[in-house]
Amino acid sequence: MKKSNILVTLLTLMALLLAACTGEEEPTNGGAVQADQPKEKTEVVFWHAMSGKLEEVVDQLVADFNEQQDDINVKAVFQGTYEESITKFNTVAGTKDAPTIMQVFEVGTKYMMDSGKIEPVQKFIDAENYDTSKWEQNITNYYAVDGEQYSMPFNSSTPILMYNKDAFKEAGLDPENPPTTYEELEEAAKALTTGEQYGFSILNYGWFIEELIAAQGGLFVNEDNGRKGDATEAVFNGEEGQKVFQLISDMYEDGTFYNTGQNWDDIRAAFQSGKIAMYLDSSAGVRDIVEQSSFEVGAGYLPVPEAADREGVIIGGASLWMANGIEESQQQAAWEFMKYLTSPEIQAKWHVNTGYFAINTEAYEQQIVQSEWEKYPQLKVTVDQLGDTKTSLATQGALISVFPEARQKVVNAMESLYQGTDPIEALNQAAEETNEALKMANRKK
Repeated sequence: MKKSNILVTLLTLMALLLAACTGEEEPTNGGAVQADQPKEKTEVVFWHAMSGKLEEVVDQLVADFNEQQDDINVKAVFQGTYEESITKFNTVAGTKDAPTIMQVFEVGTKYMMDSGKIEPVQKFIDAENYDTSKWEQNITNYYAVDGEQYSMPFNSSTPILMYNKDAFKEAGLDPENPPTTYEELEEAAKALTTGEQYGFSILNYGWFIEELIAAQGGLFVNEDNGRKGDATEAVFNGEEGQKVFQLISDMYEDGTFYNTGQNWDDIRAAFQSGKIAMYLDSSAGVRDIVEQSSFEVGAGYLPVPEAADREGVIIGGASLWMANGIEESQQQAAWEFMKYLTSPEIQAKWHVNTGYFAINTEAYEQQIVQSEWEKYPQLKVTVDQLGDTKTSLATQGALISVFPEARQKVVNAMESLYQGTDPIEALNQAAEETNEALKMANRKK
């Protein structure tokens, strides 16, 4: 063999040997290739009930969070309505299929507390001495018991009085001074009621009755609204509740109250079409109503009886709960996401894009909020009403595991008023039926 051929053969063998040693084998623990491999992210599964435009806002917040850091990946999953999502949670809670974070409506608070499947966020607040002083106390109070924060408020709203300023002017009423008492409400409704227009309406929804009772300082159930222990008896049929039902009954009988049923879209359509001049809505719906109405819209505080001391409003909406029984790294990742959501900048975006309150009060100082309030001063009215709310057992809201069922009992009682049932009788019936539901729930414990 020629020397040149021998040299080529040797070089080829050396190249193959070098490739075998360095090209296919896994690098050792200290190898440079392994160090360059991307770090695996901790996944946080976030179940929520936000649909439509709200889901788009949630998805954008999640995408922004995932983009700004390399350690955590939050996966937002829409699970239907509040009722549907909590039913799904019941089937997977405590298993590997459970979400890391679960959004639950406010009336599911007691159920979640008693479920044994959640980790109170107070654990993480205490662990790093996290400053919650900027969190709106009138929001966080609902989700706290004996100083322990169980969940993080997320989408929070309260009821607000919406009224047609143009109709006020035509009726000779001051469009800048909506009624603040039942007596003023009845008087204004009479002036506003014409051939095709009714003065006032309330959606047949238990939340509004709870709010009207609490605004007077009334409780929904015994045991300090279920915060001292398990409630055993409904008390919403007391003096405060009777005044609410008597108001609705009287206004319906004198023809100034319009029964719009139980559908949110129906009552809003009735307002925008001029069928009703005043109604109660959620603060989260304010901006859409203002934008979609062909007349000037006003917003006012929830009315109370003239003799009552105004307590304020109970927070509505939902909060975020952290699952237990999962890896500590997942819980910590979920907590980082929760902190991100409560930052002033994010809360400012949340407020202006959804109409829900900012959990962090510093959000209201952000320029995007100030600009929004200039365009929609009605939004500031909702924030002012919440800020003026007194901290009390009434405004903290009730804690009972059968809240959705109790709320429906109240709705049934409301509807019976339109059939001529005596308001006190209707309310007492709802209370008795709620007592039975409470008794059955407490037996199962």
